[in-house]
Formats: sequence, structure tokens, C-alpha cells
Amino acid sequence: MLELKYGDSKVDIDLSKAKSVKVLNENPMDEITDLKSEFIKGVTTNMINSKPLREVISKGDKVTIVISDLTRFWQRQDLICEQLVDYLVEEIGISYDDIVIVVAIGTHRMQTEEELCQLASKKVYDKVKVVNHDCDADDLVCVGKTKIGTEVYVNPLVVGRKVIMVTGTVHHIMAGFGGGRKSVIPGVAGRETIKQNHIRCLSETEKKTDPRVASRLLDNNPVNEDMNQAGELVDVAFGINIVVNTKSKHSKLFCGDFHDAWIKSCKYVDDCYGVPIEKEADIVIASCGGYPKDINLYQSTKSIFNAARAVKKGGTVIFLAECREGGGAPDFFSWIEPLKRGVLDEELRANFTIGGYIFYALCEAIAKSKMLMLSEIDPNFVKDLNINSYKNIDELLEKVDFEGKDVCVLPYGGSVVPLLQD
Repeated sequence: MLELKYGDSKVDIDLSKAKSVKVLNENPMDEITDLKSEFIKGVTTNMINSKPLREVISKGDKVTIVISDLTRFWQRQDLICEQLVDYLVEEIGISYDDIVIVVAIGTHRMQTEEELCQLASKKVYDKVKVVNHDCDADDLVCVGKTKIGTEVYVNPLVVGRKVIMVTGTVHHIMAGFGGGRKSVIPGVAGRETIKQNHIRCLSETEKKTDPRVASRLLDNNPVNEDMNQAGELVDVAFGINIVVNTKSKHSKLFCGDFHDAWIKSCKYVDDCYGVPIEKEADIVIASCGGYPKDINLYQSTKSIFNAARAVKKGGTVIFLAECREGGGAPDFFSWIEPLKRGVLDEELRANFTIGGYIFYALCEAIAKSKMLMLSEIDPNFVKDLNINSYKNIDELLEKVDFEGKDVCVLPYGGSVVPLLQD
């Protein structure tokens, strides 16, 4: 009997009739037991292609720390913020008044004061100025153009100051891997800059995603390469890259050169979360890992993208996502309307948004297989996406025949990436 997380509860599925069952979990990962000690090593002795932090930043410098917003709080950057600010003040002599923390929102909503406090930690929030980035602000600064013409407008607080980027590294459907330079675009960039970069997800010649754009792909990925060039236009003094396990516990810190330390973290993420499979399965069962990872459909899409990597064309995906908050942000699910009218590609190219692209990519992933979803979401809400949604697991399983089938299971579908071996 297979037990998987669903919302705040668990679901049992009988796989006794299956021909084979392969459960994909992350590879063994380290877990940091003494965060302060690990942080100190990261900024004093274990740097990657960088001088120690105290030789990069000096007393009297104006310092900007860039952190991610609430959608990435799983990386627990608040704990890193505490260590970093303490070190800057106590070991280097930086004044609290000379430090500002910018939350890299991209095009997401502004964080409330309570959320800013949560993201930076109360200890830091009470002593240091913490602000939202605004992608529509009038005072954004142009720091140049990338080779393919993206005009890079960024928050003025990352120009002319010593910048420390604190990011979390994961697989990413557009950029290959998240973290690192993504804190520049989209993190602290202008809305038009973000659009110019992200629209490169779409093929220039066909109505589909550019095949060079996908999770794990960095080389020749036009989105990643453009982001890298934008990152070079911002003079980042030091990078701190966080990798966590599926329990959101810190596994490793990769500190030092903004680009090189991030690349090392990508390798570690791929080694831990990239799991080889010899063949695609007849049936893939994917859980997001329960609440809050399955809070809405938008947050749950990572599990569908990874399930699609493991299922045969024409196979079946059983997807467990409670979605107590429905489809998620309007910028995501409102694209159902152009989908119904058959003009999704045209309208996305004309009015590109990140949420719109995730919706677009979701449609492509679903098209590979039959999608059966256990969810509280209204079945009529997702039928135009070709998702058959059920509120009862027994009713869903009546539609599935496991007899003689190869089954692949992803208990943490948003984290583990199946890698089909050649």
C-alpha cells in the first residue's frame, strides 16, 4: 500500500496489481546541524573563487543584501540573514544604518510589513531597513544591455553599493536552475526587462516552448544566458546560495563568487534531486508533498512538469494536489480564457507574463498523457485544461487499471526530477 501526502492528510493507493513500482526520492543529502559554524566557514575559509567576505566589504561601505520573497521562504533565508547581518556588524564593523535589505519580488505582489519581518527575521527587521523591490518604480537604473538586446533596468539600491545576493537553488522550468542571477532578473529588475528576458521561453518559429528552455538546461538556454549577462551588469560583491532538502532543512551553503558559487550549487542540486530512470512508466503517481506545496494549482505545477518527464506518451498521470485556494494567482489561471478561444500562443506573445508562461507550459505537459487529479478544486474549473479532477480517491482509482503496468511514484513531485537515461 502506497501512502502519499495530500493537503494536511495522507492518501493510500493499492499498487499490488502493478507489474513494477519505482519510487523516486531525492538522493541522500547532508543536513547542516550548526548553521552559524557553516556560515562562518562559508564567508571565511570555504569561499568559491572569492576572497573572504571581510576582504570584499570594509567598514564604511554601504551594503545591500538581496533576499527572495515569501514564495521562496522554504529556503529559510531569515536564518541566513541573521548570521550575515551579525557578521557584517560585529566582525567587519558595518553600521546597521549602512545596511538595507531588498526583497527580490520580480513581478510578484508586494510583501506586507509582517511578511518583510518574517523574511528577514524579526531580529534583523528591528535593526535594518527592509524594503520591497518595485518593478514599476520610476527610479530604476539602466545598467546596460545584454548581447541579445535586453535593456537591464534594476533597483537603484543594487547600483553603487556593495551587493550581497542570498538565493536558493532549485531546478527551474525556464532558467534551468533557480537562484543566483535570477535575483537580478526577475528579482530586482524592471517589468519590461523581465518581459524581454522571459519571452525568450517561446520558440521564435513555432507555437511552442523553445526546446532549449527546460529544467536542468543551462548551456544554450536563451533565458539563462540572457540572465547571466544581466547578472554581470550588476556588480555583485558576494553570493550566498542555499540548498535545502525536502524537509526545508539547510543542506549546504555555497558562498563566494556570484556566478561560480551558484554553478556549484546547481551541480549539487542536480546530484541530489535528479534521479535516473531507465524508461518512462505507463502510470506516474505524483504528490506535491502536501500543504503548503499543494495550496493551489499554480504552486502545484512543478509536480506536473516532473511527472511528465517520467510518463510514456499516452500514459496516465495521477496527480495529488488539494488546491484549497483554487487555481492561484489571477495572472496564472486567467489564461484559461484565451486557451478556450484557441489563441493562447498569440495572446501570450502579445502580453507576456510569467504566470501566463507557466500556464502555457502546463498545457504542453498535460498534453503528453491522461491527467487524473485528486483535488478540492472544482472539476469544471480545470476540464478545459484536459484535467479530470476528483474529490474522492476511490472514484479516481476506478478509472485506472494497474494490472501489468509499470508505475513510477514521485512522493515529492515538485522537488525530484526524473532523468531518462539514454
